[in-house]
Amino acid sequence: MANVLTSAKNDLSSGPTGTIRLIVADDHPVVRFGVKNMLQQDPAFEVISEANDGDEAITQALEHEPDILLLDVQMPRLPGLEAMRAIMGKSPRIKIILLTSTISTQQVIEALQIGARGIVLKDSVAGDLSEAIRAVYSGDYWIGGERVMNLLQALHGLMQKAAAVPEKKTYGLTPRELEVVQSIVEGCSNKDIAKQFNISEETVKRHLSNTFDKTGVSTRLELALFAISHKLVDQV
Repeated sequence: MANVLTSAKNDLSSGPTGTIRLIVADDHPVVRFGVKNMLQQDPAFEVISEANDGDEAITQALEHEPDILLLDVQMPRLPGLEAMRAIMGKSPRIKIILLTSTISTQQVIEALQIGARGIVLKDSVAGDLSEAIRAVYSGDYWIGGERVMNLLQALHGLMQKAAAVPEKKTYGLTPRELEVVQSIVEGCSNKDIAKQFNISEETVKRHLSNTFDKTGVSTRLELALFAISHKLVDQV
């Protein structure tokens, strides 16, 4: 944590000058295209590369050394937080903004402790991303839809919030795996799930396999019953 705070303090002395070089890392081609297309409308931004999984995000980031890496939390082959940990270990100057559909307070705390400089929800990308990039590039943080200059104070507030509202037990399931579980409870097939989340059926099968391992079940019916009894999903 000390390294993160020291790095942030040092970065505050530099402001945005020239074009901000970015890499977009997301396993959904439509998301990458949309984010890239939106950013390229602003001459201050230059998308220099893309990545479609965690391993490629590491490779591209270390090869191109962007000013900002936009990194999806739920990435195949290597999750976003683990990819970020690897990048921070080798090139801590790269500022990383996480893109996610959903994230818990505890995950936000973990991401900031690893070295994330911003967190943007995907449904807020159109309104927040440009401002978040500028805030992070200038040395600040972007948390909860607003610029944050005092990371220590923000973390303290987040930790108080996490302590006041205990996180629901999820058995190590990722946000995407929980979405898949919800779909299973609703009676969706692998094909339905793939279409709903714009992923391949092979990816759905991988999520299910991981979910079976984490919950200790072996069939879709057992998974649905487990999810309902342990309140992992909304009732249908």
